[in-house]
Amino acid sequence: MQYDKWLFLITLILTAFGALMVYSSTSVITPVFARKNITPFFYLKRHIVTILVSLIFLIISMRVSTKTLNKAAIPLLIFSFLLLILVFFPKIGVAAGGAKRWIKLWPSTFQPSELVKLAMVLFLAWYLSTPAFKPDSVLSFLLPVGIMGIFQIVFLMQPDFGAALSLGLLTITMLVISQVRMRYIMYLSLLAVPLVAKLIMEPYRLKRVLSFLDPWDDPQGAGFQLIQSFIALGSGGFTGVGLGQSKQKLSFLPEVHTDFIFSLVGEELGFIGAIFLVILFLMLFLRGIKIARDKTEPFAYYLASGLTMMIALQAMINFFVATGLVPTKGLPLPFISYGGSSLLVSMGAIGLLLNLSRGEEQRIIIDKTQGLTERKKALVAVYGRTREVKNQ
Repeated sequence: MQYDKWLFLITLILTAFGALMVYSSTSVITPVFARKNITPFFYLKRHIVTILVSLIFLIISMRVSTKTLNKAAIPLLIFSFLLLILVFFPKIGVAAGGAKRWIKLWPSTFQPSELVKLAMVLFLAWYLSTPAFKPDSVLSFLLPVGIMGIFQIVFLMQPDFGAALSLGLLTITMLVISQVRMRYIMYLSLLAVPLVAKLIMEPYRLKRVLSFLDPWDDPQGAGFQLIQSFIALGSGGFTGVGLGQSKQKLSFLPEVHTDFIFSLVGEELGFIGAIFLVILFLMLFLRGIKIARDKTEPFAYYLASGLTMMIALQAMINFFVATGLVPTKGLPLPFISYGGSSLLVSMGAIGLLLNLSRGEEQRIIIDKTQGLTERKKALVAVYGRTREVKNQ
């Protein structure tokens, strides 16, 4: 059974493209980098090391059987929750920008929220494929929603509204795929409206929403980042200003090497480069959906669907943030942004998709059929066809 070569090729292109853009966004020593004694190759070297480690994760994921994944669903979910709690412990958790989202992991840090999304996909794939799950049952719907809510509470304590939102979208999407009653989704949405409204009324979140509606009302404050993203995308035009020639990365556009790296792509490579990147993610999404549609076993189907949606939803949100279609959130662009946690988990997800693309459950059926055929041939050779027919 062959792996999906197109999915593997798309992943390699995205990863190489990401390394190129990470270098372009960090190769110029800005005053901020100079104060930290950061050299032009500092981020690139760390990113390349992360890519190599991520490729190891991909290879390991390609070799894990679906039976093992099925058994690991609940343990991995518990493990990811424990890691998520560790961010609040002194000397283990790392705070930055007023948030506690990372844990120390020598020689770098790790963001547990990325692993939580992968663990939730694996858990939902297991749960939705069990006989206990009934699409028309309220209890079957409330169990995964309740688990999602527990993780979201911890996310909001960090605080990380973007991770809470992406986990919610991912969970609801997989429940829709499982064909739960749509009225359950509607009731949940109505119940979530006052909670979301209360969260948005937090001063810093309210500023983000207001700056999203009219960023030019506060161009030097809350609207600064979005305006600079617009300038980057607009300056690129159709063909871009040229690779490495960005002006916005000169301390104008914050987080240009992480959350707003798509804006840099639009500035340096123009509309052509931005569309090329969008098409790559669209192709990755279509390959993932094809893998899911080819599955006959429910666990493999839900797992392939969830992994595909996990990457696609995060990429879509990042595109929307950079282009001003949704308020700003701290979500990296998979495979492209600088950040080890996102790349490790994304590569692991691709490894699992490549594993599923081999059609393991079909291969088991084929192996059993071949084994039965060989036994029948042996019976014919020893006893003759008459004896075989008589025994049958």
